[in-house]
Amino acid sequence: MNSLDFALFGIYPYICLAVFLLGSLLRFDRDQYSWKSDSSQMLRAGTLRWGSNLFHVGVLFLFFGHLVGMLTPHFMYEHFISAGSKQLMAMVSGGLAGLLGFVGVTLLLHRRLVDERIRINSKTSDIVLLVLLWLQLALGLATIPLSAQHLDGGMMMLLAGWAQHIVTFQSGAVEMLASASWVFKLHMFLGMSLFLVFPFTRLVHVWSGFGTLSYLLRPYQMVRSRRLSLRPGHNPH
Repeated sequence: MNSLDFALFGIYPYICLAVFLLGSLLRFDRDQYSWKSDSSQMLRAGTLRWGSNLFHVGVLFLFFGHLVGMLTPHFMYEHFISAGSKQLMAMVSGGLAGLLGFVGVTLLLHRRLVDERIRINSKTSDIVLLVLLWLQLALGLATIPLSAQHLDGGMMMLLAGWAQHIVTFQSGAVEMLASASWVFKLHMFLGMSLFLVFPFTRLVHVWSGFGTLSYLLRPYQMVRSRRLSLRPGHNPH
């Protein structure tokens, strides 16, 4: 372990998480009118439908796949599936989802850069965010051939161990990445950086998407129609 690894994978994750949570809360509290996805559909639909749908399907699958796969302790699934089989399943399903997301974000980025009307009305943060997402998905796809060299699941176990040590505030997390390729490390760094820029971009609308799930638990609203009983010749106004 060197000082750079310790800074990037021992300290930086907590900085990103703190900015992600506190920044989102402050933006919602102080600048609610900017809490939106800023859709450019009104300017020109074009490839937006294909790009947006492919991107969202791919990224949502990857997000929950990483969340469950990285943070689920090994002892909770070792009796049902081996580490190697789990890694192979993650490579296949994650590769397909990553490809969908990559094609989607490529369409969105091309649309944002090539269409002059949309480019003029875009914020710098919109373009930077799409570039970061494009790079992140490309790096994620690049990790698949590297993962194929460790089909025993050993590397996946180390990466998951790092994530679990970070979220549970345990020591020894950085040492687990000693044998990880720079591709894995850059993929992890960009992933953490997305959490860092989250409160300052249109990504905040993701909170609203998850917030809609609360409607499933909300009690029914009773709506009654009010009938007016009118007498002949009576004008209610």
